[in-house]
Amino acid sequence: MKKGIHPEYQDSSITCACGSVMQTRSTVKEMAVNTCSKCHPFYTGKATLLDTEGRVEQFNRRYGRAKAE
Repeated sequence: MKKGIHPEYQDSSITCACGSVMQTRSTVKEMAVNTCSKCHPFYTGKATLLDTEGRVEQFNRRYGRAKAE
């Protein structure tokens, strides 16, 4: 490795919008993020699947088979 061309690898802190602070190592001293594993809906179990207009039913009405007569 060449000397003097690599950034300094140091302790850093990541601050989330929810207030959570995580300690890690990086070339950047401080970082701010919008979501983390403590507040993201996927990790908290609060994620929901929205089917606002019944997309499957709407598709079947438009392109589904015609009813047998």
